Amino acid sequence: MPHRILILGGTIEARQLAGRLAARPDVDLTLSLAGRTENPVAQQVPTRVGGFGGAEGLAAYLEGIKADLLIDATHPYAARISDNAAEAARLTGVPILALRRPGWERQQGDRWTEVNDAANAAVALGRTARRVFLALGRQDVGVFEAAAQHHYLLRSVDPVEPPLGVPHVDYLLARGPFDEADERRLLIEHGIDVIVSKNSGGEATYGKIAAARALGIEVVMIRRPVLPAVPSAAGILELLAMVDHSLRPVAERGV
Repeated sequence: MPHRILILGGTIEARQLAGRLAARPDVDLTLSLAGRTENPVAQQVPTRVGGFGGAEGLAAYLEGIKADLLIDATHPYAARISDNAAEAARLTGVPILALRRPGWERQQGDRWTEVNDAANAAVALGRTARRVFLALGRQDVGVFEAAAQHHYLLRSVDPVEPPLGVPHVDYLLARGPFDEADERRLLIEHGIDVIVSKNSGGEATYGKIAAARALGIEVVMIRRPVLPAVPSAAGILELLAMVDHSLRPVAERGV
């Protein structure tokens, strides 16, 4: 019987991991997406979209499909989903692994102001009007209505509905990856003074950070949330090795 694996996805790495595992004859795979993006990238593996109803709902789903393994490959800032995944694994006894993309490290020339959340990022922009590039998900931008003196450039995959309640905002619909040269042109074209970003890690959206460094532009960087302590890997190959180890019979693992 194939091993039943549920991947909680939403990242490039999750899609790549799912493709690798789906090609294996010993795996029955489902990739789950939260449904926050209206038009997600097409997946080449069996996919479900939508929430589970918290940890208890996820636990019931795992039991319903008789899951052998749960993999949390969600975005580094999807803390609630990661918490629910860890709790569902505890409730059901289903082993859990996490794919945790490393964050970006501050480099020489970076002008980072680190804050804990989007609300603190809005405060960190200061009272004087600035031209601000909000490189955040659309779910996180509402708090910037409290800092309506700034002129915002807001980039998102889907339209921001309702629109941000500030007098000066430009919207840009785009899906990454974004390279450094294009990001530099964007920052210059819009006269950006400061970027607000999450420390998402990876290469797909690092271009704006490198461009800001080259142009001497400040970045208000939102720190990562604390995620549950579960067995994790920083990359796909390491995670695949952990999957192999997890799915082997106990006697073969030597534990």
